[in-house]
Amino acid sequence: MTAAHAGVLTVRGLAAGYGPQRVLRDLSLAVPRGAVACLLGPNGAGKTTLLRTVVGAIGAARGSIRYAGRDGGGDIELGGRPPADIVALGVALVPQHRMVFPSLSVRDNLLAGASQRRDRQGIGADLQRMLVRYPALAERQRQRAGTLSGGEQQMLAIARALMSRPALLLMDEPSQGLAPRRVQELSAWIRELAGEGMGILLAEQNVAFASAVADRSYLLQDGKALRLDRGDAGGQDARAAVAGWWEAGAGLPVSAPDAREGG
Repeated sequence: MTAAHAGVLTVRGLAAGYGPQRVLRDLSLAVPRGAVACLLGPNGAGKTTLLRTVVGAIGAARGSIRYAGRDGGGDIELGGRPPADIVALGVALVPQHRMVFPSLSVRDNLLAGASQRRDRQGIGADLQRMLVRYPALAERQRQRAGTLSGGEQQMLAIARALMSRPALLLMDEPSQGLAPRRVQELSAWIRELAGEGMGILLAEQNVAFASAVADRSYLLQDGKALRLDRGDAGGQDARAAVAGWWEAGAGLPVSAPDAREGG
């Protein structure tokens, strides 16, 4: 594996859940640097639980969560660390339903994403970079975030996460509730970020969107992650499971899955 595609996140044998209930059981996966890995599965499969465990909001019962750091040369165990420390290390989450601060301005929402940083000059430069990158936010930077459209709020949630300068970006169902045009824009943003070297772990139910952006895909089933884009029997079984889930009424207005080869 080349340096550009070395794993920024490696999860091995992870078990986690809520109290005595184990949602994840012996889950393993990897996210290469500069690539998009996608988690597929119906509600309750454990997608959000995995993302929340990586960022420290849920404690792991066992297993390891290894992170390579911003420079890619580290081997940092994230398990047991508080969320604020994990953000400071360069891991950011775009939560489901966007969860912007509705009463704050767009500008103040962006600055909230840099709350763990102390480099004021760098924060100012990144703020301007976000406003250039997302012109709609620049036009509305004094506007309250709660008055933005759903697509604009998703844009803001992504930009807010980027203000922490992450090497690993986690996104929980970012296409949910977006118009088709906004979904296309979101696909382009995600591929652009991966092209800049960021590792992205994406949880989704929209199979068509996921297959359009993902370099590798996993199906969460029975608390484990099954690799979809492998050419062996395990990959074939996982793809068959996705097709069965989709055909059984996943409620997705999308075409059947088309898993891509992953690096």
